[in-house]
Amino acid sequence: MKIGIISDTHGNIDKSIEVLNSIEDIDLFIHLGDYTQDAEKIQKETNIYMINVKGNCDINEDNVSEEEIIEIKGKKILITHGHDYRVKWGLNKLYYRGRELKVDIIIFGHIHQPVNIIEDGILIFNPGSISSPRSGSKKSYGIISIDDDIKSEIIEI
Repeated sequence: MKIGIISDTHGNIDKSIEVLNSIEDIDLFIHLGDYTQDAEKIQKETNIYMINVKGNCDINEDNVSEEEIIEIKGKKILITHGHDYRVKWGLNKLYYRGRELKVDIIIFGHIHQPVNIIEDGILIFNPGSISSPRSGSKKSYGIISIDDDIKSEIIEI
């Protein structure tokens, strides 16, 4: 299972569509919020199923969840924008939420910077921002592949 992950598009979706259409053998897209309407438009353009969660800029999006928990090939995944866990000030709250839920992978956005670390067996992953990176990072997206093991990659564009 190959998952393409983007976050924090903030209305700038042309590059997202171009990039996501170029990824071969993609099975699922995940949009981590800050503009959930972008996720809907991207899904229509790419014709691949997309899971999206709302971020702090998605105030009136009552039909979109703040977090999702899914299971793929026996791996439990927490998907969240991250603002509720104060990720701008560290990853502890997010990490402990993942431990509480007994997940294998935590995917989050909000900070506009890539993160790809493993902590106590939990992959903590942020694809960065495909439209407006921060703190010296470059525009990026992520790929997570789940088979017998988990592989994660940040791709700069």
